Amino acid sequence: FASRASSRVLLPAPRRRAGSPFTLNMNQYATKKTAAEGMLDIALFLANITHMKTVIEQGAGYRYYAAVLTLISFSLALQMVAGVLIVIIGRRNLNNSSLQKRLDYLNNVTTAIVFVTTGLNFFISTFGITLINFNDNSKKY
Repeated sequence: FASRASSRVLLPAPRRRAGSPFTLNMNQYATKKTAAEGMLDIALFLANITHMKTVIEQGAGYRYYAAVLTLISFSLALQMVAGVLIVIIGRRNLNNSSLQKRLDYLNNVTTAIVFVTTGLNFFISTFGITLINFNDNSKKY
């Protein structure tokens, strides 16, 4: 058996600019992370709008019409709140020590909202949508 030390993966050392020690700019890292989170939120928002459009086109005859419409509406509302929080967090300077506690709290709230939204979307996706064609050929998506 190989020893624990030999199974470690060695990563290359980060590149350093000549004459300056390597420093991680936390503000730049947080901004990029927030931007990526915002883009994923937009993608989920657009998917929910498409799903809502499909449910509305299906009409009240759809078995879970009210439930799915309510869940999608609540999910969209939570996504808008998360989006606003993401913009607020992204515009603040993380290097300002007086804002760090508040930004940490807002980040935790945003994470909780995204978690709840993900759970809601899991339940939304369990309600399959059956598109009814005029030729009586039904397709389940």
